[in-house]
Amino acid sequence: MSTIALLGQPNSGKSTVFNQLTGARQHVGNWPGKTVEKKDGSFSYNGKKYELIDLPGSYALSGNSDEEIITEDFIKSGKADLVCILVDASQLERSMYMVSEFALLDKPAVLLLNMMDVAKKQNKEIDDKLLSERLGIPVLPFTAADGKEYGKLKDMLEQELSAPHKLVSKPWVVDSGKEKSIDLVKAESEAKFQWVAEMLDGVTKTKTEKYELSKFDRVAIRPVLGKLVSIGIILLAFLVAMIVCIPFMSLGSMIPKYSSGPISDALTSINVHPWLVSIFSLMIPNVIYFSLSMAAFVLGVNLVFGFLEEVGFLARAAYQFDGVLSKIGLQGKAVAPLLMGFGCTIGGSCGTRVMDNWGQKMLAMAAVWAIPCASIWSIIPVVSGMFFPAWGTLLICLCILLYVVFMMFIVSKVFGKKLAPIETRTGMIMELPPYHKAHWKHIWKEAFFKALDIFLRALRTVTIISLLFWALSYSGSGAIEDSILYKIGTAIEPVTKFFGMGWRTFMAFLSGAFAKEAVLGVLNAVFVGDNSLLNATFNAKTAGADAGSLSTIMSNSVSQAEALAFMFAVTFNIPCVMALSTTYRESHSLKWTARVAIFYFGSALLLSCVVYHVASLFL
Repeated sequence: MSTIALLGQPNSGKSTVFNQLTGARQHVGNWPGKTVEKKDGSFSYNGKKYELIDLPGSYALSGNSDEEIITEDFIKSGKADLVCILVDASQLERSMYMVSEFALLDKPAVLLLNMMDVAKKQNKEIDDKLLSERLGIPVLPFTAADGKEYGKLKDMLEQELSAPHKLVSKPWVVDSGKEKSIDLVKAESEAKFQWVAEMLDGVTKTKTEKYELSKFDRVAIRPVLGKLVSIGIILLAFLVAMIVCIPFMSLGSMIPKYSSGPISDALTSINVHPWLVSIFSLMIPNVIYFSLSMAAFVLGVNLVFGFLEEVGFLARAAYQFDGVLSKIGLQGKAVAPLLMGFGCTIGGSCGTRVMDNWGQKMLAMAAVWAIPCASIWSIIPVVSGMFFPAWGTLLICLCILLYVVFMMFIVSKVFGKKLAPIETRTGMIMELPPYHKAHWKHIWKEAFFKALDIFLRALRTVTIISLLFWALSYSGSGAIEDSILYKIGTAIEPVTKFFGMGWRTFMAFLSGAFAKEAVLGVLNAVFVGDNSLLNATFNAKTAGADAGSLSTIMSNSVSQAEALAFMFAVTFNIPCVMALSTTYRESHSLKWTARVAIFYFGSALLLSCVVYHVASLFL
């Protein structure tokens, strides 16, 4: 089986080509020993099977970043029978620098002039035959988002694998084998730029020489107003994503609502053991519902982000917020998933797909976890209202928002050194891409396959975690006192008291890591006793809490200091099992997902401890 490698800069269209060619026949993980995403898959054409490797996006092959080292080593290893280089036809001069470095490696290749649709809208004409003649390899004008063009690409790949070509023109370099002086490095860099200029001389012609900023761009790049516009558009995009996913979530919610009762009655009538009844009637329908909800979020977010990315808006937003987010080691692109995190952590985690490399993506997801989702804002006012006046609730919400900023700073310090090393962080130098029409067929296809993949994979992850929680919270009698979680909670209450929570609030804190919507229901179950712990957790969407009775009992048995500590602990604990599963599926790293989860669980307990003991001095 022949191996083809895709090479190009970030956002050159490699992922689109990879997904279009491999479809569902792909595997995503990390390169051995590196926090860099690895994609490999396969496709068949004319009865032959081909292996496709999507090499890490990098701007050069002569740097020291993990992406550049992995890419250069893979090409030099000879594992690829053919390298397919993608360049941005709309910004050809800048994109060709990568080609100048690849030319020195003496490997068979073809060149894809991607984004030709954008180049044409810029009134650019590219003489691909002249460029092919100068380089000595086939050059194909291409639009990755247009599915009709892949027949030509496959024909070219098949032909080249039978009779491969190498670049005949190479830049001037000195391979001394020793450490190069600054002057020599500068001379080689100038030689590469000179080579690019020679290769492109007369290749690109632009009918319109003068380019003027659009009215929107004049606003979009302004320091303050531009940021406000970007935030508004991203929040509007999140609203659209929610509108897209709500029908699917509503359909999913009918599964446990209408199937739990009949399944329970049917199994009970044939004398099935109660614990099996609870698994099949309560847990499994809700697991399917959770997984459908995750897939719905992924579908909505990918549709929105795919559109914003294709039309060119995300580049404007990245430009606006790059300076602010660089202080915590993130790129400006992270502003979109961070803002979406206020609505849903799942949406924010999925939104990190726009990041340039795996380290930035993982760091962005860790930062998204620090942002309280919409479910938190439905819990905090209710619990706070039981113990504090309205102005106190407002002050608590303000303190939570301030702590979000502090938490993101801590996250950057704890994880940033590994995920985004300081030496790899650079300022953003970019050209604003032109606006162009979105390819909706491509966007829908990409979003659908990502949502389907998340649904199938989430079923496994969520089922495992749900089984664990079910085993801990199951009670044959339905009484909380008969559950393992109760026995554990009461046994370690002396320890949890030190962290500011009694066994009841601690159980609600643990349930919040499963689903934030479950917190009020679990509080009602452990304080009022009107429901079982399983029902309170798995039926969180429908199992309401008796606010009046709960307020009376909690205010009499829980101190203000404990209530305050509990609210902060729940807010900054692990977001939920679905966010945990999404982070794992997006990062493809169990190790890093576990690290982030342990960090948030531990820091939530530490925060609870500090808040409780400080508040005890004043309340």
